[in-house]
Amino acid sequence: MPFRLAVCNELFEKRDFAESCRLTREAGWQGIELAPFTLAENATTLAAAARRRYRDIMRSEGVEFVGLHWLMVGPPGMHVTTPDAAVRRKSWDYVAGLIDLCADLGPHGVMVFGSPKQRSSTGGLSPQDATRNFVDGIASIAPRAAERGVTICIEPLSPDQTDVLLTLDEAAWIVAEIASPAVRTMYDSHNAVKEREPHQTLVDRHFGIIRHVHVNEMNGSHPRPGGGHDFKPVLQVLKERHYTGWVSMEVFDFSPGAERIITEAGAYLRDEIGKLQ
Repeated sequence: MPFRLAVCNELFEKRDFAESCRLTREAGWQGIELAPFTLAENATTLAAAARRRYRDIMRSEGVEFVGLHWLMVGPPGMHVTTPDAAVRRKSWDYVAGLIDLCADLGPHGVMVFGSPKQRSSTGGLSPQDATRNFVDGIASIAPRAAERGVTICIEPLSPDQTDVLLTLDEAAWIVAEIASPAVRTMYDSHNAVKEREPHQTLVDRHFGIIRHVHVNEMNGSHPRPGGGHDFKPVLQVLKERHYTGWVSMEVFDFSPGAERIITEAGAYLRDEIGKLQ
């Protein structure tokens, strides 16, 4: 297998964490990516003993810690681009706390910064001004991420979700402006629905700064036979470019049940990867 495959843990909903890790491994996935709100409403308050417990469970169940996503879902009132300086400062302090959590849970973790509601323009700001606040905020925490060995992956999102950072080209501009090895971008098949160029072209162009990949069907369901999206063109580019990061499945429709999702998607992705040149 040329790729390491991971699962985002929120699809397990209220399952015991150890059971979620065990099911992940048994279905053939190597890693697990965590949404902080599944650990605690404010996961930055988790004590050192709790962090060690989660880390030890992942190790004992045979899965690797990938990183964090859905960063701003948790404590209410967070917003990283608001003109309210106090709220903005509190929000970025929270993200800084998540950097420490990510580092404590495992080495070389990524933090996927999507969070459309908490980064969209608000309070009368234009999207351009909100984007400036977003860039300044990321830059302010980049040294901490570098120190703790965490990579912040700013995630382009579709325009139906947000008006701040919509394309991989925009993400590349932000990465270049911040100029920190701890700040990179990622590709998400579902969120790239409005990109104007073929996804494989964009991934090839920006390969040097892509550190993480999310796979899901264009409607947010899990990859599967007949799902509709062809993942092979992007995966082919990643294989040819010797991608070493994670290919992580993030889904939004949990109705089929966790076991069915991870079993069907795992088998399907491994089969599709096996067809690559």
